[in-house]
Amino acid sequence: MNYQQAYERSICDPAGFWAEQAQAVAWSHPPQQTLDVQADGTHRWFADGRLNTCYLCLDRQVALGRGAQTALIYDSPVTGVQQRFTYQQLLDQVARLAGVLTRLGVGKGDGVVIYMPMVPEAAMAMLACARIGAVHSVVFGGFAANELALRIDDCRPKLLLTASCGVEFDRVIAYKPLVDKAMSLARHAPEQVLVLQRLQALAQLQEGRDLDWQSQLQDAEPVAAVDMASGDPLYVMYTSGTTGKPKGIVRETGGNAVALTFAMGAIYGMRAGDVWWGISDVGWVVGHSLIVYGPLMCGCTSILYEGKPIRTPDAGSYWRVVEQYRVNALFCAPTAMRAIRKEDPEGRLLRNYDLSSLRQLFLAGEKLDSSTHRWLEEQTGKPVHDHWWQTETGWPVTAPCMGLEGSAVRVGSSNRAVPGYHVQVLDEQGELLAAGEQGDIVIALPLPPGCSQTLWGDHPRYLQSYLERYPGYYHTGDGGYLDADGYVHIMGRTDDVINVSGHRLSTGEMEDVVARHADVAECAVIGVSDEIKGEVPLALVVLKDGSTVSVQQLQAQLVAQVRESIGALACLQQVLVVKRLPKTRSGKILRAVLRKIAAQEVFVAPSTIDDPAILEEIAQVLAAR
Repeated sequence: MNYQQAYERSICDPAGFWAEQAQAVAWSHPPQQTLDVQADGTHRWFADGRLNTCYLCLDRQVALGRGAQTALIYDSPVTGVQQRFTYQQLLDQVARLAGVLTRLGVGKGDGVVIYMPMVPEAAMAMLACARIGAVHSVVFGGFAANELALRIDDCRPKLLLTASCGVEFDRVIAYKPLVDKAMSLARHAPEQVLVLQRLQALAQLQEGRDLDWQSQLQDAEPVAAVDMASGDPLYVMYTSGTTGKPKGIVRETGGNAVALTFAMGAIYGMRAGDVWWGISDVGWVVGHSLIVYGPLMCGCTSILYEGKPIRTPDAGSYWRVVEQYRVNALFCAPTAMRAIRKEDPEGRLLRNYDLSSLRQLFLAGEKLDSSTHRWLEEQTGKPVHDHWWQTETGWPVTAPCMGLEGSAVRVGSSNRAVPGYHVQVLDEQGELLAAGEQGDIVIALPLPPGCSQTLWGDHPRYLQSYLERYPGYYHTGDGGYLDADGYVHIMGRTDDVINVSGHRLSTGEMEDVVARHADVAECAVIGVSDEIKGEVPLALVVLKDGSTVSVQQLQAQLVAQVRESIGALACLQQVLVVKRLPKTRSGKILRAVLRKIAAQEVFVAPSTIDDPAILEEIAQVLAAR
């Protein structure tokens, strides 16, 4: 398939294009109706089709002769455990776990909350829910009890699945006390909890409510996959909302299957039998799309990794996995590679491993700065591709389509729109902007299959959050521009734009310049108030290990770099060195929180923050500036 032809067809004739792509999916009842546009701007894909996601991931692969092929590799450097599951073994385990859920009264349409670490049973739980038509909602293991309670109340699950603990390189986190507290706080707590006991910290089970995972599984009967309508929800994924109430992104079964089947081949260039490594957590959308559902539906071997890019045991841990399992392609967040670069800037650890199996690396999650991009390509000798997507879309919006002919790459951009996504840039009045002009990035309706069309139990909020601002468009909330050749440049969230003496400037663009400095491991640029100019940029910088540059030298050099690259109007004058930056568990820097700290405003640490203690460190540095 040729990229340009595919893209033009997908925009001019979306129904025809996606009807063809849907033929790659094994439907129990193939859809006759491809696209149904609703009056409110939302739309339904393959409305009359029927299928089952677990069947596509497991039963279908066994039927195609892949039963003996490795489906899932579990690698846990924090516990020293490594396991392999063939497609047949995974099918057997999932079918029996689905039997457990059925015996506990869970059925089609029921909610199930999964609060687990990165263990194989987490993926099995997701697939078991999909097998019987239960709607799973995975909550990142270790989330605070009150945040778990909020999600329980919104989801109203029939059952909660958890583990006794999560394990990190420096600590063991007991999950059961967090679950117990959340259950006491929630107004709609489920009657039963299924607990996977881990040896690192056994949980005390509450009689009459808590059930032992292994005991329940011992005598469970396997159950077959349940036929599902295309529009039936597969899962609910919660993302932070501006109101403080999390937004439950709903993923439909049919659209998700078509989108991920297309994405794994057309975007990532993966084929059945290839080894794929989605480096993320099942608590995030990447874990759903690129650890569990996407790779398995396409017959790949998927790696589930319980560890960090560093300290498990060192900055060579990712490269060890690539060599050991002969990984063909991987996905991770830029922040992971920045952490590796900070501890191993010369790539000495990397050169201890054989990366010959690796074809390419894909990075997304936040803006990939050009310095990290260049370093990673130089050190690995492999193509590194930036791409961009959101929890709401479920699969990439822009990317180099490595499985399509004629798909070119442009470093510094998130590349061109993927077939199905009509990406445009609008000004605040909703007018289209010319190439090179920065504004709000939007996607013309209809969105392609796989994108969320509603929020769990709150459709009006979906319309207000995504469709009302620019009628006829999905509002991404990200800002940037398209260049003359159609490459999309994401400059950050639209609130990451500052107004300096009437000039709207992207802090993301300044971050890219700052990150090029030889001593900078990572950075964040935020706007702070200024009596004369309104706002001026402030750079918070983390230095590479072993750096000897003084703060005065660094500031002078960075001011000069920004002035040369962006111009004097950028007015970067303040540079502060910090030990680390506040991030979410998925690696996104909390710039909105940084702005509030700098302005001495009241703020609430988001539930997704990796380490709340860092906020006090940052506050002290900013207060002393």
